[in-house]
Amino acid sequence: MQKKILPHNILTKNPSWGLLKKHYEKIKQISIKNHFDNDSKRLDYTSFDWGDFYVDISKNKIDRKGFELLIDLAKESGLAEAIEAQFSGAIINSTENRAVLHTALRSLKKESILVDGKDIIPEIYSAQKKMFAFCNQVISGDWKGYTGKSITHIVNIGIGGSDLGPAMVVEALAHYQNHLEIRFVSNVEGDHHVEVLKGLNPETTLFVIVSKTFTTQETLSNANSIREWFLSKLSEQAITKHFVAVSTNHEKTEAFGIEPDNIFPMNDWVGGRFSLWSTVGLSICLAVGPDHFKKLLHGAGKMDLHFEQTPFEKNIPVVLALLSIWYNNLYGAESEAIIPYSQYLRSLPAYLQQGVMESNGKYVGRNGKPLTYQTGTIIWGASGTNAQHAFFQLIHQGTKLIPADFIGFKSSLNGNIDHQNKLLANFIAQTEALMTGKSEAQVMAELKNSSLAEKYHKDLAPFKIFLGDKPTNTILIEQLNPENLGALIALYEHKIFVQGVVWNINSYDQWGVELGKQLASKVLNDIEGKERNLHDPSTLKLLSKI
Repeated sequence: MQKKILPHNILTKNPSWGLLKKHYEKIKQISIKNHFDNDSKRLDYTSFDWGDFYVDISKNKIDRKGFELLIDLAKESGLAEAIEAQFSGAIINSTENRAVLHTALRSLKKESILVDGKDIIPEIYSAQKKMFAFCNQVISGDWKGYTGKSITHIVNIGIGGSDLGPAMVVEALAHYQNHLEIRFVSNVEGDHHVEVLKGLNPETTLFVIVSKTFTTQETLSNANSIREWFLSKLSEQAITKHFVAVSTNHEKTEAFGIEPDNIFPMNDWVGGRFSLWSTVGLSICLAVGPDHFKKLLHGAGKMDLHFEQTPFEKNIPVVLALLSIWYNNLYGAESEAIIPYSQYLRSLPAYLQQGVMESNGKYVGRNGKPLTYQTGTIIWGASGTNAQHAFFQLIHQGTKLIPADFIGFKSSLNGNIDHQNKLLANFIAQTEALMTGKSEAQVMAELKNSSLAEKYHKDLAPFKIFLGDKPTNTILIEQLNPENLGALIALYEHKIFVQGVVWNINSYDQWGVELGKQLASKVLNDIEGKERNLHDPSTLKLLSKI
């Protein structure tokens, strides 16, 4: 294993941490409204205009001094050096001995990036050129299936980063989609792929198998079952025209029947949950075309430059990450809600669950020693306004502190001004309501003007009081287009990285997903009667029920 690149600065040993804790104790009972009252220039340092983005972090339980101490914490954590190391191709994923260069896939710089002494930019361009040419063939109808018919449907077979990212982006960019219908198979559950295959004509369907090693159990099980379905209708020779792969394992993909020319490369320096920018995004490119895919890359590249070059106090991913640490490590908040006010982005919370929780769900620091403080956050959410009629009760009147990101767009894609105005009214009003709440005096005044008999007012009042002081961030974007979506996704990617640096953890390995998979292989042998393994009493009882 090569020398660890990133520094080992334990959060609680940074000089500013002690100062931050003392300041937290001093201001923790001060309300957000009072922070506004105490600082007439609060918006000067808590709002940011960047391109099509306006980000407002003013509705948070922190003051100017708190922000300054958080910035000091980032500096003492070695964040500047860490950013430079990542973008330059250093081996920052030390436990897997890999660089972390999904940013290279969308780099707007005209500079070489070296991995093991080799410039990777030419191979990125080569892979993109191959992907774009292939997608243009399929979209135009020039790529013919085995019986000479053009492709009408795409089925992406993958799991984790090979599914969540592409599926989320295809859904988010539905407004820009061409005539191809894209479907996704991920779960190893047999019923899942059966449902996805319903109504499909094998003569006009293209299957995209996404698996770096071509050994992932769920993906290969689905791929082989779909292959059997396909061969029940067409000959084995037809596979070459209907199956392509995104993989590094040419031996296994060719054994499956996929032509070498129909295999798209992957790289070790791109982690699965950050891979939609690579050939893993083949289904995205097929759905919206190369031009829109390039815009997606360009938006992410612009956010990369902002993250790399902007001072921390004006750096959107940095500030959002530090606020998350503020709530996690001082207020003890365990979760964060992501509320996109766009039905197109309804899968964004699920996508970010993997990005955040697989990246930063670690209890061991980069020095290999257990940490004494909390890391990671539980990510959840849904699209607004649906979420308002689901879990907003908990955020408004529950006992838990749940910081929330509100993501909205000024303009609709389809010109429905009436609907958009109502959507934006809710988007803005909810953050105000979460901050201001509703006092007992306000509730009593409302009841007085209601038709309810006065004798019931006092008993009902406690149930209608909102304490307020609930923190939110607002991300307002001009419109949901490929470029802005790319920037939004990249923003959260960099937020994850900043958190990992400050918490002194490796955000880019995922050993935590291995144990269950290893045991599943043994349990499968038990279920299939191939062997009898030792298990705990509960597991043995469950096996007896199957």
